[in-house]
Amino acid sequence: MRKGIQVKLLNKYYIVGRKSVPEIAKILKCSNNKVNYWLQHYKIIKRTISEAIYIKNNPNGDPFKFVPPKNLEEAKLFGMGVGLYWGEGNKANKNTVRLGNSDSKLLKIFIDFLIKFFNIKKEDMKFHLHIFSDIDINEARNFWIKELGIKKEQIYKPMITRTGALGIYKKKSKYGVMTVYYCNVKLRNLLVNILPM
Repeated sequence: MRKGIQVKLLNKYYIVGRKSVPEIAKILKCSNNKVNYWLQHYKIIKRTISEAIYIKNNPNGDPFKFVPPKNLEEAKLFGMGVGLYWGEGNKANKNTVRLGNSDSKLLKIFIDFLIKFFNIKKEDMKFHLHIFSDIDINEARNFWIKELGIKKEQIYKPMITRTGALGIYKKKSKYGVMTVYYCNVKLRNLLVNILPM
């Protein structure tokens, strides 16, 4: 196979088509080693294992698409969303976008931010409820379901912390703390890179 044809096929299948080495080997009826040799020979950088897994799990491309703000109102929401993630979000986790709070209005703003600017579906989000032992679990769960417009199935098994007298904190956290999760490495990295750090 001539050099020009090899490069053209690698570009078509590996770079543009995002196919794996075994898939290309099967199409071209050759060994995996041959495809790997061509990639190395023509200095085409191979994907990392995590990139390959990501592509396999998202064959139609990223499950989100960044849509920049189009007007002042959208710019305000974008600014609030970035600010919330900067101030309240868990940036240590490398795979997931997480933000927890006891204020349902704050969480709704962050959810709207993700949906509006990253084309995320609310039904793909997961939630985790953290409550104290003297809070009614069903009442708390139903509060969050109603406030956030989510389904019971989206909520992980609640974490219950044993407590004595909560005092003032009980008034602040009547229904516990809810954390919104969206598992996407690229989205997490994009959000972290947007932050003014």
